Amino acid sequence: MSDPTAYRPPLVLRALAAVSTAFGIAAAFMILAAVLITCHMIFVRSVLGQSTIWQTEAVIYLVIGATLLGLSYVQKLRGHVGVDLLPGLLPVGARRVLAVIVMALTIAMAAAMLWYGWEMFHMSWERNWKSESVWKFPLWITYLTVPLGFGLYLIQLLADLWLAAFAPPEALPVPHPERSPD
Repeated sequence: MSDPTAYRPPLVLRALAAVSTAFGIAAAFMILAAVLITCHMIFVRSVLGQSTIWQTEAVIYLVIGATLLGLSYVQKLRGHVGVDLLPGLLPVGARRVLAVIVMALTIAMAAAMLWYGWEMFHMSWERNWKSESVWKFPLWITYLTVPLGFGLYLIQLLADLWLAAFAPPEALPVPHPERSPD
């Protein structure tokens, strides 16, 4: 049973967490599709002795898309690689300041990727770029995952920044909760 006095983030942050989870699930299905397509490609080449046209390219695009669209979900889970020795040694106030500084820098990087990713997507859309393979896949679909993924990541970072700055100390994220001394 949960503690009724436990901190609950504002509705907008809970909604964002649900969106991040939905994109995490979509990313997982993209990885599953890439695995299945790889198995199909191996079967067609090895068993049937035929060449493949679209499989390698599809797998590459799916894995790239899954990586980018899964950014916000991994951020929500605090799954990105990070050095947590220093924050673990700091008192709560100093840990809060450090978290705000690190997130502000990460937000700046994500905003730059969003900006340039949008330019790349828009250019490929306007010019109707296609891959140079026989498949001629429209590149705007793949390029759309850059601004979409980094946009969601940026919004999740802003939510985490709000939590780091204003949430009560017990609501602050615990790095690697599986190693907590409970």
